[in-house]
Amino acid sequence: MESEEYKVFNNTKLQQLEVQGSEEKATLSYRFYKNNIAFMHTTVPASMNGQGVGTMLARAAFDYAKSLHKPVMVYCPFVASFLQKHPEFRSQLDKTYHA
Repeated sequence: MESEEYKVFNNTKLQQLEVQGSEEKATLSYRFYKNNIAFMHTTVPASMNGQGVGTMLARAAFDYAKSLHKPVMVYCPFVASFLQKHPEFRSQLDKTYHA
């Protein structure tokens, strides 16, 4: 999910999804662990708050995990909160992992 104003870029070298604002960048970092992908941390600058950027990053992260056929582990509090509001993504979680 992308808006006309923002686009998600997957920086595979840094292992993070990025949304570039006018001066700052929002990120969601991930790491690969065994057969899983772990969502580590989301950062959205104050200048980008309230514009759905974090949600866009979380959706893109789950889409990326799905494209790789990787179960998801969630360490990031923002993504955990996203899952409360969007239970349709819970099926992608690693069932043996509990944060």
